[in-house]
Amino acid sequence: MSTANEPADGAADPEQITAGAKSNLAFALACLPKERRRDMVSFYAFCRVVDDIADEPGMPDEERRTRLQAWRRGLQEGFENPDTIEAETVRLRKKYGIETALFVEIVRGMEMDIGGARYATYEELKGYCYRVACAVGLVSLKIFGANSAGSIEYGTNLGYALQLTNILRDVGEDAAEGRIYLPLEDLQRFGVSEEDLLERRGGEGFLRLMRFEAQRAEEFFRAAVDSMPAADHKSLRAARRMGKIYHGILNKMRKDDFRVFEKRYRLGKLRMIAILIGL
Repeated sequence: MSTANEPADGAADPEQITAGAKSNLAFALACLPKERRRDMVSFYAFCRVVDDIADEPGMPDEERRTRLQAWRRGLQEGFENPDTIEAETVRLRKKYGIETALFVEIVRGMEMDIGGARYATYEELKGYCYRVACAVGLVSLKIFGANSAGSIEYGTNLGYALQLTNILRDVGEDAAEGRIYLPLEDLQRFGVSEEDLLERRGGEGFLRLMRFEAQRAEEFFRAAVDSMPAADHKSLRAARRMGKIYHGILNKMRKDDFRVFEKRYRLGKLRMIAILIGL
């Protein structure tokens, strides 16, 4: 589900990758102290590089797997002659005492995208979401300086909420690449076929399906708010911004009856400024 155009070889500068992505994350990171922001930029660059390996057009699947396996091996055993992004990833892991397993989980999540995505059940989808979103959030907590036990629950809930919202927003784009993230058991429940999604057909069943999945995302947003630890309220400012942005996108889709085959939903500048001022 990548949108960046940076090369996936890890040779690019982290700042270039973050600026090139034009992501909501870049907006959220603006509130961080300089050093933590720089470290988040480096972490984001790692995420983009491994994501791009899974998504880069024209790359054979076997090469994708080989390159991601090399990342996992390097994280676990050490990189030989590390490039810029690899070296920065190792530096972050050591500086903040981040478990290697979290970085490995992120890479495994990217491997799950190779060859097209299908998830039979909601529980299977949650396993994917944990790797590509919750694990990202748990690494980010360390860099933010959010170290209370409650922040782990908050970061996990927020990760699920953000990824489910992302999946709903990108249904059309993912279908164009042959990927279906919505659980197949839910498609069957609401009378929606894989072909309906791949051919970008809406209808009442599709709308009911999207509303059902949106409610799941909503519950995770609420759980994140409820689990917000007071001790880390300030440290989690960037995460709270991301939550506000993606909750706003979710609400925008709901009010517009999920016209995801026709448009890509995003918040306007005034709404983004309001979030910036409010947090």
